[in-house]
Amino acid sequence: MLAHFDLAQIDALHVFAGLLVGFLVGLTGVGGGSLMTPVLVLLFGVSPTTAVGTDLLFASTTKIVGSAIHGTRHSVDWSIVRRMAMGSVPAAIVTLALMSQFGHPPRAANHTLMVVLGAMLVLTAIATLFQKRLAAFARAGVPEPVEGEHAPSAPGRTILLGAVLGVAVTMSSVGAGAIGVTALLMLYPALRVARIVGSDIAHAVPLTMIAGFGHWVIGDVSLVLLVNLLIGSLPGVVVGSLLSTRSPDYVLRPVLAAVLLFSGYKLITG
Repeated sequence: MLAHFDLAQIDALHVFAGLLVGFLVGLTGVGGGSLMTPVLVLLFGVSPTTAVGTDLLFASTTKIVGSAIHGTRHSVDWSIVRRMAMGSVPAAIVTLALMSQFGHPPRAANHTLMVVLGAMLVLTAIATLFQKRLAAFARAGVPEPVEGEHAPSAPGRTILLGAVLGVAVTMSSVGAGAIGVTALLMLYPALRVARIVGSDIAHAVPLTMIAGFGHWVIGDVSLVLLVNLLIGSLPGVVVGSLLSTRSPDYVLRPVLAAVLLFSGYKLITG
């Protein structure tokens, strides 16, 4: 795959964008698809379909690293991952099949996709800003979890959540992070937050990978752009992760939410 890439194709601005977004992802734990797609569309003029497809493969790489870390810490509930994948993978495949029938969309379709992107960003911003309050509301009256406790049974709603995320992520590359975590916190209030986050990251790996390769088959992935973003993002994720424990959450969340709201507004009105 890298045979068609050489050093002359390295773009400093794209590498810096990958570095910045990777740093923010490592620092806050959310915002990969929510930030990269609007950055590509608004700042670099990349078409929405190419931005979504490229960002999905970009996200799958970072999610693999995060999933591996959570797996070694035993903070992944694989029953939740399986249930979500039962809904998301088929939904992503069906969505890709429908999208492939239209080929490269006309300008009107691009505008529709930008509106969908903007709406998803607004929802993600709300979920990011009020995630802790929603979790506290869901946990009200629920006994504290014990170590090693498995997730209570909520298979139908978890599969449905997976299907919704499968469609949303495949179309917009947004939703697998803050929205997925917030919904899981509501569905499994007795489960530890770290286990919820780990399960959501692990589920995002097959979803973003399948959706990303589907967009690649359709022709909506720029390999050169993807490599440039990864060159910057991989060290950015590492540095952001190392600094995450020293950064106050009450500052990071409002800042991230404000960026997402502004990006969503610009996409909807642009």
